[in-house]
Amino acid sequence: MTFWIVLGVIALIAVWLISVYNGLVGGRNQAQTAWRQIDVQLKRRHDLLPNLVQVVKDAMGYEQETLTKVIQARNAAAAASGPAQAGPAEAALTQATRGLLGLVESYPQLKANDNIKQLQEELTGTENRIAFARQFYNDSVASYNTRRQSFPAVLAAASLGFGPIELFNMPEAEKEVPKIALR
Repeated sequence: MTFWIVLGVIALIAVWLISVYNGLVGGRNQAQTAWRQIDVQLKRRHDLLPNLVQVVKDAMGYEQETLTKVIQARNAAAAASGPAQAGPAEAALTQATRGLLGLVESYPQLKANDNIKQLQEELTGTENRIAFARQFYNDSVASYNTRRQSFPAVLAAASLGFGPIELFNMPEAEKEVPKIALR
């Protein structure tokens, strides 16, 4: 009789561990998939910016400093990997892009250029998709981290190899309202 009780307890613990493990795997996979969606949108953004810079550069031969900042920020953001590196790099790229768009607004001949208008619209749409993807990613990560830290999963999560996942935080610089100086 004692043998069957011990066997039953072991079976319950095994079922519980399997359930915890599968739930954590599902949460981690959802967070990783959400990050891939952010990565796709960031790549799209990184691919659009050189086109915008080139069109602006072709339309005017000055203001090279702004164009250089955008390209440098774009290259740094494209080289970043994971939420910890991507967050600050993308914030710097956003600031540089705002400077470029402010420059476009300052010059009527640029503002009227159809290629620039189209690229701005595509960039705006991409920025919106990035914001939605970031929200979904952070929701997925929060759900996973909560599941990982909740009782009774907290008893087994670390020993099963499930560590915390980092949120994709927006640095303070990106939250600031852009300042555009018109001439």
